[in-house]
Amino acid sequence: MSPMKNLTSFILFLFIGCLSMVGQNLYPPIRNYKIFDYNAASNNWGLSTSEDGELFSANNAGLLHFNGEEWKLNTLPSKTTIRSVAAIKDKVYTGSYEEFGFWKKDSLGILQYTSLTHLIKNHEFTSEEFWQIIPFNNSIVFRSFSKVYVYKDNKITVVKSDIIVNNITAHNNKIIVAGGDDGLFWLNGETLEALPLKDSFSFVDKTVVDMVTFNNGLLIGTKLSGCYFIKDGKITEWASTINDTLKQYQLNKIVVLDQKNIAFGTIKNGLFLYNNYTKTYKSINREVGLQNNTILAMIVFKNQLWLGLDNGIDHIQLDHPITYYTDFTGVLGTVYDIATYNNKVYLGSNTGLYYVDNNKLHFVKGTQGHVWDIAVVDNELFCGHNTGTFKLNEDGVTKVSNISGGYQIEKTPERNSSFLQGTYTGIAKYSKDDTNNWLVTKLKGFDLPVKKLCFEDNKTLWVAHPYKGFYKLKLNSTYDSVISSKEYNGDNAPNKYNVKLYNIKNQIVFYSQGDWFKYDPILDKIVTLKEFDSFKNNELLYYNNDHFWFIDNEKSKKITYTNFKEDNIIIENQSLKKRIIPEAENIIKVNDSTYYFSLVDGYSKINFNKLNSQLKDNNRLPTPKLISFKGKQSTYEVSSKNITLPYKDARNITLKIASPGIIHPKYYYSLDGKNAQFAELDKGFISFQNLSYGDYTLEVFGVGIDNKKSAPNVINFTIKAPWYLSVPALLIYCLLVITAIIIIRKYNKYKLNLKHNKLKEHLQKEQDEKIALLEKEKLAKEIKLKQKELANTTLNIAKKNEIILDVKTLLVQNKDKFTNQQRYKSFMKRLNNSVNNKEDWKRFEMNFKELHSDFFENLLKQYPKLTPKDLKLCAYLKMNLSTKEIAPLMAITIRGVEIHRYRLRKKLNIDSSENISNFLITFK
Repeated sequence: MSPMKNLTSFILFLFIGCLSMVGQNLYPPIRNYKIFDYNAASNNWGLSTSEDGELFSANNAGLLHFNGEEWKLNTLPSKTTIRSVAAIKDKVYTGSYEEFGFWKKDSLGILQYTSLTHLIKNHEFTSEEFWQIIPFNNSIVFRSFSKVYVYKDNKITVVKSDIIVNNITAHNNKIIVAGGDDGLFWLNGETLEALPLKDSFSFVDKTVVDMVTFNNGLLIGTKLSGCYFIKDGKITEWASTINDTLKQYQLNKIVVLDQKNIAFGTIKNGLFLYNNYTKTYKSINREVGLQNNTILAMIVFKNQLWLGLDNGIDHIQLDHPITYYTDFTGVLGTVYDIATYNNKVYLGSNTGLYYVDNNKLHFVKGTQGHVWDIAVVDNELFCGHNTGTFKLNEDGVTKVSNISGGYQIEKTPERNSSFLQGTYTGIAKYSKDDTNNWLVTKLKGFDLPVKKLCFEDNKTLWVAHPYKGFYKLKLNSTYDSVISSKEYNGDNAPNKYNVKLYNIKNQIVFYSQGDWFKYDPILDKIVTLKEFDSFKNNELLYYNNDHFWFIDNEKSKKITYTNFKEDNIIIENQSLKKRIIPEAENIIKVNDSTYYFSLVDGYSKINFNKLNSQLKDNNRLPTPKLISFKGKQSTYEVSSKNITLPYKDARNITLKIASPGIIHPKYYYSLDGKNAQFAELDKGFISFQNLSYGDYTLEVFGVGIDNKKSAPNVINFTIKAPWYLSVPALLIYCLLVITAIIIIRKYNKYKLNLKHNKLKEHLQKEQDEKIALLEKEKLAKEIKLKQKELANTTLNIAKKNEIILDVKTLLVQNKDKFTNQQRYKSFMKRLNNSVNNKEDWKRFEMNFKELHSDFFENLLKQYPKLTPKDLKLCAYLKMNLSTKEIAPLMAITIRGVEIHRYRLRKKLNIDSSENISNFLITFK
């Protein structure tokens, strides 16, 4: 070994050895509130709590207010430092530089300041700061270093004196004043009179810093001279074991906790908790968790001690059932196992083996390194170590095994003074020889690392590998060899990593990755353990008979005690949660009322009786308070019995809930109404979006560590109907509906009439069409008849004329045969008149016009040069008469007709290729 390594080991040995000189008390939970937590200045000169536990601090930046959930800074109009504070009934009195007054919450829960200095008549302050405020009977007393001011019935009385006023207190119905070197006085009306004492006593150089009533007397604390006690007019130095210590560390504040306990705050060494019955005290300072050793102010509320420090604010829960030892030096390190032996507590950590004796921590020499396990076997303590296994003796330890990695120890069922131990390289067997020395051998047939092991029966051993799951081993009768081993895999087998093994009431049980399993010896299979269904994701830390301790491996890390008969005890503690060792959680039972937890930086102690007693105390959890109620745009009075807000403002409702006196409790709410909900509060805030209109009842209740609810705070609020559902709007809607009904009815009637008229028109149209069709048919028949009649008439005329022409031709041929030429001529004339009978033409023309009314007019419009004879020919051609038929009608020859047709074609400009008859037939 190198010289440097020797030197390092020697220094480490000396440093660890020095631990035996250090007192190691267990302390209640300490919570630090730093500057960035409360967003104000570092100095906190005074503290006070309201009747329900709200905290007020006289801070350099103003009045600091904590409701249990959030901090808020309230500043004076002058922005000056506040030196003193006193919460009395519904007001909070504060003192500052040449200023004092009170704060009071308005209807919205916001603190508003009222100054009282204007009540002082004809008085000027002489650079006074007000350092103390106390209630007395029906008055409030303010103290500066030079004067006392009494506020009563809205009047202020100034008590003037020539003394330095260091402190005031109310005792035996009097105001006692500490007057520097001048001693003690009492306030008689508006004057100070010396306090009568039976013995002469000098207060020269004894600066009084605080005075409290204790044990029917007055306990007076001085800056550097300790404490004095006045009873029945006699003053003596206080006979206590702590007085010399207080002289050493500069006493500053005193708070009486109860009939036997007093808290002393010092400037140099933090807090001292003194028990006047046992005459013992405990020191709480920066080394064990305080932010600062200078205590400027203290106040106690229901066993919760608040400390105003030179740098921050600390909270100590004095009666907490869980106390802690925290190794701030890092020497102890992470504690993996704890055991009690010979009335001492032994701690196995990653730095070695330690024990606590008379509240002092001692290192066991020779055990430097990682300790995995501590076990008491046959009244001997064994230490499973990274380098092997040690046995404790009077001089220290003796190494009994060189097998690396001493894990869990399990006694063999049939052999006394024999046990098995899991190690890095398999299983070690411990047994005593004839000289009572321990012999250590390795079990043959199994060389895998073993972290957990337990017996199923005399010859069956279950072992858990850190990473590869678990095995069932069959051992021989001497427990030195493995006869057979079986690894359990398959669908029902647990995950192989970090499996935990237990023998619970002769049943092998496994926990892996949140699930519980058991071994079924009949099926020789691993099956689900239904009995632990309610403890899914909860690892078993300790069990004994019917007592079980589980820890939730999820984020909550809550610890549950159960006996599966009574209500469970649930511990949800932030300090514990943050410090439990992940995947190496451990709890050790000392006795029925004491359990230890191993932590990453020490260990904790649970007083089970106190825990159980507190859980049964239903008054411990106060009813939560409504701090603010805000809509989307407006803030509402929290004092209102029923809050009413418009629908538009209810789109986003935010409530702040707090329980003063309880630090960050766990709360739930339930909302009855149209949108019932049940949820946990998030940092004291409840938010609702887009609630419909109506009446709502919101119940907010606290939940203790046993899951019992506090009395609920019932908050009633009403969301008005939106404007479009208001009474005027509904009336308008009714009018609109009525109007719409009328309009619809009229419109339907109109549509019905319109449809009726259309139907009527349609029927009329159909009727007219039928009539028109009938008339058309009739007309067509008439036309056809007329055409036939015209054709017949025309043919008759043509026939007649043809006959006449034939007769005429015959007569002309036989003219010479007529003897009477005169008669011949007359006869011929009459024949010619018959052929050219105008009446026949008129009758023909009339009938023709009835059939073709505009034929002649249209023809003359287009062809004005047409003669009446041309028109006749056109008429005959339109009737589609042949040349032969036309000739007699016109009393000309066929050749004459053809010549006439030729001439007509020219007049009509008809091409020779076009049929003139077709042209005229189609001519309109």
